[in-house]
Amino acid sequence: MASSRRRTLLKVIVLGDSGVGKTSLMNQYVNKKFSQQYKATIGADFVTKEVLIEDRLVTLQIWDTAGQERFQSLGVAFYRGADCCMLVYDVNAKRSFNALNTWHDEFLTQAGPSDRKHFPFILLGNKIDIDAGRRVISEKKAKEWCVSKGNIPYFETSAKDDYNVDSAFLCIAKLALEHENDQDIYSKTVTEPVPDTEPTSGCAC
Repeated sequence: MASSRRRTLLKVIVLGDSGVGKTSLMNQYVNKKFSQQYKATIGADFVTKEVLIEDRLVTLQIWDTAGQERFQSLGVAFYRGADCCMLVYDVNAKRSFNALNTWHDEFLTQAGPSDRKHFPFILLGNKIDIDAGRRVISEKKAKEWCVSKGNIPYFETSAKDDYNVDSAFLCIAKLALEHENDQDIYSKTVTEPVPDTEPTSGCAC
């Protein structure tokens, strides 16, 4: 019965250097649109999308935080309460890959999750649609980085071509749900008071 489906809100934080394609990935995932015009995100913004995961209605609240260093101080308010984190770099920009450690550690510091070791992260190597000759970070190197962070999943994506975008967001949503089940099994799902006495049969009105 559709009415009996549990509704869950997941807060997804998307992090990475300015210009790696965070906003484009979000727009492609939520609106199926891609723009060639680059416009820097100021501060933070979010979009929402509802997905059905194993008969569970999940609302993804996807936060796009600015990659410029001068906006990083805004972080703590946006990171708090995050259920998962999506790290993004540009496979054609070495600097964006080198910054991943900083973003990863910054998130853990600002968000302060109770289980730092198993918190759901995912890594996206974006802009693989650009001429392969310009690529500077190999898939092997990216996967090695993921292993060093506890075997986090890795996807190569193109916001422009809509390649692997849905798969990546679905993956992080499932990871967050699994983590929620392991860590937070009662604090999010028990939102309504349960009466002390319930009828043993028939309909509860």
